[in-house]
Parts: sequence; structure tokens; C-alpha cells
Amino acid sequence: MEQPKNNFKIVSDKKARMILPNALTLIGVCIGLSSIKFALDSKFELSVIAIIFAALFDALDGRVARLIKGTSKVGKELDSLTDVISFGVAPAFIMYFWNLNNLGKFGWLLCLIYVVCVALRLARFNINSNMEPSWRDNFFEGVPSPAGGILVLMPLMFSLSGLNIFNVNYNIIVPTFFIITSFLLISKLPTYSLKKIIIPRTMTIFLLFGIVLFFGLLLFYTFKILALSGLVYLILIPISFFHYKKIKKQNIADASKDENEDLEDIL
Repeated sequence: MEQPKNNFKIVSDKKARMILPNALTLIGVCIGLSSIKFALDSKFELSVIAIIFAALFDALDGRVARLIKGTSKVGKELDSLTDVISFGVAPAFIMYFWNLNNLGKFGWLLCLIYVVCVALRLARFNINSNMEPSWRDNFFEGVPSPAGGILVLMPLMFSLSGLNIFNVNYNIIVPTFFIITSFLLISKLPTYSLKKIIIPRTMTIFLLFGIVLFFGLLLFYTFKILALSGLVYLILIPISFFHYKKIKKQNIADASKDENEDLEDIL
């Protein structure tokens, strides 16, 4: 009589699925911390590129976790801590070494305020993410931390891109970006979430072409494309606000209509 074979496993299948997304998250931490080292060496081009790669890894880890069903509470908390480092602490240090140190204590105060706003924004996001899904999931409350990290770097991106045709006073522009971005992070202003956008099958080929074109241009005109992408995102913020208001008004009207129909059925 044959004996049943025992399948020896170092870790369970569920824990094995958790390793990959958490590994991507930790790689993002290392890249974010490396951006600070580049800034210390005055290699600001590499610092910006490192933050962009950290943002890419931040976008990948969650999607990979959902795809392979490897989501976990540890991964969720680890992702938040990573965001504080990669999109809070790291951009603040980069901009401090590049410009804000010229402002003395006020420059350091702006860095502290920005990092605190990133932490508060992530804490609020973790609480709201436990709510039931709804149409509101297509929008964030305030600017997400990766976008905030890139927005505060925009003056540096413009400086590196060569698009700054006019004589810009960065001692005014940089603090302004820090104050505005800090406010956007903790505000309840609705901004687009790209996580649940449904692309029609007929548009897939155009989407792929657009992605290839974007990354091709990014390869050859890195900082110009990054600076322009930041401007496009800033323009989308008021658009997303009015779009949110329109959808909210429509949903309220539909709910009121359904309620009236139910009352008519009862009567």
C-alpha cells in the first residue's frame, strides 16, 4: 500500500503570495532613501529619477498584491510607512538641500509641515479605505502622497528641464509649492483616482500606444516631460472637483427618484 506523499513547504501558499508585493514595497523604501543620498551628493537629477521609480513601485505593489491575492494588513501598514519615507521625508530633504536651506529655519519649518501633512493624509486614507465601495472610490480626498511628493519637486524639475525661460525666484516659488501641496494633501478636495478607471476594449490599442509614446519621450526628454506632466496634473485638480460635484449631484437626484418611485409603489 502506497504511503501518501507529504508536500514539504517552507511557507504556506498565502504567505508566499504576500512576499512579492511586500518585497516591491521594501524596494521602494530603498529607492526613496537612496534619493536622499543622491541629494547629499548634489546629484539632484538622480534624486528626482529615484522618486519617480519609487512612485512606480508604489503603484505596482498594490496591484500585484490584488492580482495574486496577496493582500495583508502588514502590507497595508508597510505601504503607508513607505509612502511617508519616499514621498514625505525624501522630497523634503531633496528640496531642503537644493533650495530651502537658503531660507534658514523657515525652510526647515516648511519641510516639517509638509512631512506632517503627508503622515496625516496617509492616516486618513487608511481609515477611509475600510469603508464600503462606492462611486466615490474613483476619487481621492485630497492629493495622494505620491503625487504630493512629485508636486513639491516640480520647481527642481523645471530647473533641470531648461523650460524656465523667465528669471524665476525659486526662494519664493519653492516655499509656495510646499505650502500649496501641504494644504492639498490634508484637504478634502476630490482628485482623480486612476485605480478603477475602466478602459473600453476598443481603446486598448490607443492606450498602449500612448503609454509607449509617453515613456519614449520620457527617455529622451526626461525632465521636460516630468515638468509638463506635473502641470497637467495641477490642471486636472479643478477639473476633478467639478466632475465630482456633477456626479454627486446626479447620484443624489437618482437616489431621490428611486425613493419617490418606492413611495408610489407603496401608495
